[in-house]
Amino acid sequence: MYRFGVPFTPSTHPFISTMTDSTQKPSNPKDLIGSTKPALSTLPCPVLFEVGAAMTEGTKYGRHNYRVVGVRASVYYDAAMRHLMSYWEGDDIDPDSGLPHLAKAMACLVILRDAEINRKLADDRPPRARPGWMKAAQLNTTRVLEKIKGKVLPPYTQANIDLADPDRALILDDDFEFNEG
Repeated sequence: MYRFGVPFTPSTHPFISTMTDSTQKPSNPKDLIGSTKPALSTLPCPVLFEVGAAMTEGTKYGRHNYRVVGVRASVYYDAAMRHLMSYWEGDDIDPDSGLPHLAKAMACLVILRDAEINRKLADDRPPRARPGWMKAAQLNTTRVLEKIKGKVLPPYTQANIDLADPDRALILDDDFEFNEG
């Protein structure tokens, strides 16, 4: 039996091989067949609900418009990166929507991937980089890390600042509203 083009046997499946008699009914063939399909139960519902809220905000352009009119890769890549960078720089909530930047970035990626799957993606990415560019970059990073080994100071992080100066800490209250306290 094959799954996604890879040989599959119940003994090598991460879920089936760990199942005990209490989690699998030997008389139910659906257990074996069902466990070879994508495990949607592995997706965290709270995150999916946030992505759903971000996708709902996008209905102002017409629900599923990206499947009809298509999208340019650069537009959604840029939007996802802006949301990720905002999050990375400590801005958790998108001021325009009131939704988490991470949920907004995921919504961008969902649309981008859906457009790619459904052949509605205008691929305006730059020409491909030479093969192996990432491996070369990693080798350079490894060389740098080897050179500075034993000389690296601990990083400055928001958590460190919050511990050192509680007055500057970002406080999350019970209503999930972000306030600087």
